[in-house]
Amino acid sequence: MRNSDAAPPQPRVAAASKLSDLEIKDAHLIFESIWQQLELEQGRENLRFPKEIILLGGAPGAGKGTNTRFINESRGLTCPPIVVSTLLDSPEARALKDAGNMVGDREVIGLLLRRLLRPEYRDGVILDGFPRTKVQVECLKLLVDRMQALRSEFYHSPLSIHFRQPTIHIMVLFVDEKQSIARQLKRGRETRQHNEEVTRTGIGDLFEDRPTDHDEELARRRYRVFKEQTWDALQSLKEIFHYHFVNAQGSIEEVERNILRELEYQSTLELDPRTVDRLRGIPVASEIIVHARQELVKRLDGYELEHAEKFARVVAFIEKKIIPIVLRHAISGTALINTEDPVLEEPLALAMLIDVFSERGYHAVVDLHKIEIPERIDPATGEIRCRTKKVFRIQIRFQGSEIRRG
Repeated sequence: MRNSDAAPPQPRVAAASKLSDLEIKDAHLIFESIWQQLELEQGRENLRFPKEIILLGGAPGAGKGTNTRFINESRGLTCPPIVVSTLLDSPEARALKDAGNMVGDREVIGLLLRRLLRPEYRDGVILDGFPRTKVQVECLKLLVDRMQALRSEFYHSPLSIHFRQPTIHIMVLFVDEKQSIARQLKRGRETRQHNEEVTRTGIGDLFEDRPTDHDEELARRRYRVFKEQTWDALQSLKEIFHYHFVNAQGSIEEVERNILRELEYQSTLELDPRTVDRLRGIPVASEIIVHARQELVKRLDGYELEHAEKFARVVAFIEKKIIPIVLRHAISGTALINTEDPVLEEPLALAMLIDVFSERGYHAVVDLHKIEIPERIDPATGEIRCRTKKVFRIQIRFQGSEIRRG
């Protein structure tokens, strides 16, 4: 009996597998049809898609709208996001509906690809609410494959700059069901209060008032639809693209810190491999600071043990010539000193000066300016003979004093 009870689920698994295969095949047909249309309309060399695409998903109440601008700024993007739900209310989508057509996966993909080709999205764009279905997931994979193929095709041509290494990020702002429902209902109360005030005074714009923001059961259902559709769709791409799971349970400031941590720039993922090779010899800032303190100590001890006389002159110069000026700038935290003192003529002396200030907790920058000073004119040739005047410009910065006013 137990074996008999275990058997029925197998056909359902097989049926689900067949359905999945059909969806993937359907995605290929949909994508190929749209791609061929785009090539005919635009020309293959003009199929220039964004360098960076951020697929933004989030549970209801997770703060997608609140955080979209911050994500844009953190990535240096200036264009507005493409919100798929808004895209479906566009004139193009309305024309499809007016013609009696359903707006399904084929239409969504067609509208989206045409929108992505707009010049303002060349550097990057946030896609809000995509993908949501298995077909859309497969079409996204096919799009990235075609972007890579176009990049290879035009790699050695004058058009190569228009077909850069595509970077795809998946960012999920996550809150649990309880938090999601609480935020949806809070938004509903605030929206209703705002709209009543606008209606009463005639000042301001009405906010969208969703029925799900006033009914706990509807809010719960909306969350579960997210988990069953958008969540699963984005999870299926986790192993293919750069995936960022952002805990959005906390305050706006905490969520922003989480976003920044997730989107920290990684050149090897975003730059063309040729560019990465070109820059490889230059150390990354985060690497050189790892042992900076130990290296500083080693250098200072080396100055004392191996160049004691010169080190003593530099320290004496700092104590007598620079520190008195620094003390007068204790409030501003910045002192600028110009000097022609010969003690700084040697590069090692400059290194000593910078290291001494670093050890004492200051930030020191030294800039050498060479000024040509006319001394005499050759009567025979009219040539002006000059001497070179060396001026060391030293900037010392530190935490200044806070003085209460009033």
